[in-house]
Amino acid sequence: MVYMAVVWAASKRVNNAGWVDVAWSYSFAGVAALLFWLGPAPDVRKILLFVTVGLWSLRLGTHLAIRVGKHHPEEDKRYAALREQFPKRPWLMFFGFFQAQAVLVGILSTPFFVVAANTSPTLSPWEIAGAMLWLVAIAGESLADSQLSAFRDRPENRGKVCDVGLWKYSRHPNYFCEWMIWVAFAVMAVGSPGGWVGILSPVIMYYLLTQVTGIPPAEAQSLKSRGDAYRSYQDRTSAFFPRPPRSAA
Repeated sequence: MVYMAVVWAASKRVNNAGWVDVAWSYSFAGVAALLFWLGPAPDVRKILLFVTVGLWSLRLGTHLAIRVGKHHPEEDKRYAALREQFPKRPWLMFFGFFQAQAVLVGILSTPFFVVAANTSPTLSPWEIAGAMLWLVAIAGESLADSQLSAFRDRPENRGKVCDVGLWKYSRHPNYFCEWMIWVAFAVMAVGSPGGWVGILSPVIMYYLLTQVTGIPPAEAQSLKSRGDAYRSYQDRTSAFFPRPPRSAA
């Protein structure tokens, strides 16, 4: 919460609340480092936790930092909309929002705490399976991000809908793969005592990605900027879970 208070002050100084997404993503690397230092788990388990959580956190945070920095000082439209709802004291509202993100980091880190507390000398099949799923998911998320960036970088694609690569099978393959990373963390936690509580993280992330901060604002913006082209994309392409596109009616 102190960390997010500092991020709030820095964001206020540059007048761009979008940096909270970067700070939030990087915060999990800090959690992983703390658990590596303090957790009672044997070295092999702490290394597995540190590598999987740390690499995911740093990759996502860096990806978002590049995106936010590229558009700065223009603010993400989600936060611009929040400003309009609180015109008198927007930064007071943002302080509460940033602190809520700090609380969310703690809640979502539940599977990490469970794994770090496991003192078994050997990895369980659940941990190995979770690590393999994590590898597939982070590769998919990286691929989806790179495909979207490459599509947008081509001048001839300006104003068009990205429906190539993974984006042909899901309108939000990056969100799906992000969710699968959290499923992987939950699977890893199942191999530890009380690991069932780790399921809370992917459940929360699924709700946030599909109902709150992920798909709804992204779809609204795409419809506003691309209109009928995006409606056609919605008609033929799954919103979240990848599947073959539907044929045009």
